[in-house]
Amino acid sequence: MAVRRRSALPPPTREEVVRFLERHGEGLGRNEILKALARERGDRAIVKDILRELAAEGLFGRRRRKAAAGTEEEADRPRTAVVDVAGIDHNGDLLLEHPELPHLRIVLPAERLRDMAPGVGDRLLARLVPSGEGELEARPLRLLPHRPTSVTGVVEAAHDGYRIRSADRRARAEFMVAASELGGADVGDLVVAEIVPSRRLGLARARVKERIGRPDDPRVLSLMTAVAMGLPMTFPPEAAALAAAARPVALGRREDLRHVDLVTIDGEDARDFDDAVWAAPDPSPGNPGGHTLLVAIADVAHYVRPNDALDREARNRGNSVYFPDRVIPMLPEALSNDLCSLRPNEDRACLAVWITIDRRGEIKSWRFCRGLMRSRARLTYRQVQAARDGNPDAVTEPLLEPVIGPLYAAFERLLEARHRRGTIELELPERKIVFDETGRIHGVEARERLASHMLIEEFMIAANVAAARELAEHDRPCLYRVHDKPDPVKLEALAQFLEHLGMPWSRTAKQPGDFTRLLRNLAEHELREMVSAFVLRSQAQAVYSPRNIGHFGLHLKRYAHFTSPIRRYSDLVVHRALIRHLGLGPDGLHPAIDEAQLASLGDHLSRMERRAMEAERRAFERLVAQFLVERVGAVFHAQVTSVVYFGLFVTLDEIGAEGLVPVSTLGDEAFLLDERHQALVGQRTGESFALGDRVKVELVEADPVQGTLLFRLEEHEPGRGAQLASTAWRKAGPPRKGSLRRIGRSARPRRRH
Repeated sequence: MAVRRRSALPPPTREEVVRFLERHGEGLGRNEILKALARERGDRAIVKDILRELAAEGLFGRRRRKAAAGTEEEADRPRTAVVDVAGIDHNGDLLLEHPELPHLRIVLPAERLRDMAPGVGDRLLARLVPSGEGELEARPLRLLPHRPTSVTGVVEAAHDGYRIRSADRRARAEFMVAASELGGADVGDLVVAEIVPSRRLGLARARVKERIGRPDDPRVLSLMTAVAMGLPMTFPPEAAALAAAARPVALGRREDLRHVDLVTIDGEDARDFDDAVWAAPDPSPGNPGGHTLLVAIADVAHYVRPNDALDREARNRGNSVYFPDRVIPMLPEALSNDLCSLRPNEDRACLAVWITIDRRGEIKSWRFCRGLMRSRARLTYRQVQAARDGNPDAVTEPLLEPVIGPLYAAFERLLEARHRRGTIELELPERKIVFDETGRIHGVEARERLASHMLIEEFMIAANVAAARELAEHDRPCLYRVHDKPDPVKLEALAQFLEHLGMPWSRTAKQPGDFTRLLRNLAEHELREMVSAFVLRSQAQAVYSPRNIGHFGLHLKRYAHFTSPIRRYSDLVVHRALIRHLGLGPDGLHPAIDEAQLASLGDHLSRMERRAMEAERRAFERLVAQFLVERVGAVFHAQVTSVVYFGLFVTLDEIGAEGLVPVSTLGDEAFLLDERHQALVGQRTGESFALGDRVKVELVEADPVQGTLLFRLEEHEPGRGAQLASTAWRKAGPPRKGSLRRIGRSARPRRRH
């Protein structure tokens, strides 16, 4: 029976912390401040986060002391200063800026970075030492917290004027805006605002620089995400001019591939086509049952020369960013959608690789060439799969026997080799947002996973392996795509999680195939998708590095990205390395580049990749939230996919969106986080909510600005994890102090199913 709960006090806000520091903070230590402000046990972590934010902004702690700054006249003396990373030169060295030394060139050599990986926009504490006429060399001391200079958010009314609420869900701060500094924006508008520097405590001020639009427009949400993440929206005039001046290439000394029936296979919404494929049975009597493959990739290196304006901009961007409704390209459209896009029936420059595989799908040999190709057709995955399944259309009918059939025959051999070596096969469902003809969101659907997708994937992997092996076997510089083995601590957590769900799994699993066999055994299990996500979280992050450690997930000793130089700068680096090594032209990798410079570049590109992935994820979440605004109050079937001390994250069956069920809505008692069983356990009754539980939830709030969804629990069906957590509670009684974390009190009774 539900009983009325005693209301819990809300955690302190940033504004409350600031007011306390203004009145009482002088001379108090951090522990004294925490003791004064933390009302509940869980509040300490929240107050600590706020204090860290204030310290990073120079408003609390040692950072409030103003650092001594030098002048240009003192530049000949070594000194310590805070500098900004402004760019990366062709050697991989960082170019730095100091506001009080605007006319001096400050360089941080790549070999001095050690374990640091700063990128453009980061701040460093460094010692500046004269190294030549009008130049300083920086010797890094430490990487400093990022200091925001602008905020992207929504304008809201307040009792004393206006506020900007940040679009970043991790930011608790609001910014005060005077009416005279709204820049024409109205309440509810999404804006970009400049943060007004201030060393005093109190609500920070901002002034609006740009109005983006209204949050009910999906196109505005994507644009806001790009702006908030600092993604460049335009190309420098010099780079745009180089792209506009580019022209098609003649055959010259290139290998003529125009007689080969190469085709591109992409999604219906693909915006560029940078790879084409062809296959045929190998006629060599020494390779019975083998195949010859040809993978042709757009020759971006011909148009983007080392250290020209296009190259510098592409390097800074690192990669293209793909939002549901737009793309922010690495290269101007004159290249990415035209001269470097392998459009059908048009001559295109390419860097291609001929690959011979045996009957077991193993790579026997390869040969790279610089060629001129002409795509026979632009095909889609659905077209090709339908043709393979016996339903060709007018385009694929004449290609079925000479092109599509041999492609699938070669793919089947490659797939056999993949299964034999063992790789991690997660098959986590991907979702896509569907727009109507007016640009409004029509729905959210699962992406198809067809054999034709896997066909292209296997051909690209084969080409990537050939590129890595060619450079590695000749000891040439290469930017590998490396994937380390999982952290043993994460494997231990995975094993414990599986054991608590009644699925014992060896802690000694060492090979990628071990994970795949685990998931195959769960093929019909209700927890398959959740366990797949847990396995993914246990894996290391794939990165770019000149130091090859192999690719654990694909179970490959050598692997490098070669197949997408239109959208990944790493692939362009590999192209240039091959061009230099094979003597295919003057536009190869700079001969003076060394491992330290490649390592610095790899770190930068890995960061840019993570930034792009984060931007794409945030844009997707915001668009989904916008789609669900009109469904507030609706009830959805869902599954618990994450348990944290402040509530349950659930994923909706219908569209795969994720949102939070706050702990305050779970019941009429205090709940504790049982990390061992990944469950929230009622302190008084032992009622438990755990990973994998089936639930019905009501959508309470959808916030497109921050991309968040808030739910209230309506019905709960405990799964095995919740049952184990409840059983453990009953056996042990109330947990000992410190073994579980108290996270709050709750309020609302609900129906149980």
